[in-house]
Amino acid sequence: MQLADEILRGVLEPGAVLDETELARRFHVSRTPVREAIRLLAASGLVEAHAHRAALVARPSVEHIAGMFEVMADLEALCAGAASERMTAKERAALERTHEQLRLLVQNGDPQRYYELNEQFHASIYAGARNAYLEEITFATRRRVQPFRRAQFRNLGRLAKSHVEHDRVLEAILRGDREGATRAMRAHILKVEEEYEAYAGSL
Repeated sequence: MQLADEILRGVLEPGAVLDETELARRFHVSRTPVREAIRLLAASGLVEAHAHRAALVARPSVEHIAGMFEVMADLEALCAGAASERMTAKERAALERTHEQLRLLVQNGDPQRYYELNEQFHASIYAGARNAYLEEITFATRRRVQPFRRAQFRNLGRLAKSHVEHDRVLEAILRGDREGATRAMRAHILKVEEEYEAYAGSL
C-alpha cells in the first residue's frame, strides 16, 4: 500500500491532512478505495480518522505497535501449532510449493511479489488450523499490523532471513511437531517486529 509506505517513510508527516479527492487523483483511482485504505490505516494507528473531518497522519506509539505484534505472534503461533496436526497432505504439499516459490523470489530480489506470496503462505497456515474463529481473528489482527509487516521487507537481506524463518515453521508443520511449529512461528513474528523497529529507526 503506497500510502502506508509514504507515512512510514515520513514522506507524509504526522499531522498532514489526507484529502480523499487529492489522493484519488494521485493514485488514479476512485475515492472508494482511498476511503477503504484510510479506514485500514486508522485501524493500524497510522491515521487519525473522525466523522465529518479530514483524516490526519498519526504516529502510533511504540507501545501500541509492540502490543499488536505481541498478540499477532501468539495468534499465528496458535495457528501453526494446530496446522501441524490438522493440515491435509494436499495442503502440506501446497505450502511446500509456496515456500519454494518464495525461495525463487529471494533469488530474484522481488520484494513486492515476495510480500504478496508471503501473505498466501501465512493464510494457508491459518486455514490449515481448522478453526474458523481463530482464522478470523488472526486475519483481523494481521490487517492491523500489515503496514508494519510490509515495511520491514525494505531492510537489506530481509527476504532471505524471512525465508529461513519460514523454513523452520514449514519443517515443524511437515513433521507434525506442534510445539516446534508454535515456537518457530512465534519467533518469526517477533523477528518481524524487530526488523520493523530497525526500519523505523532508520527513517
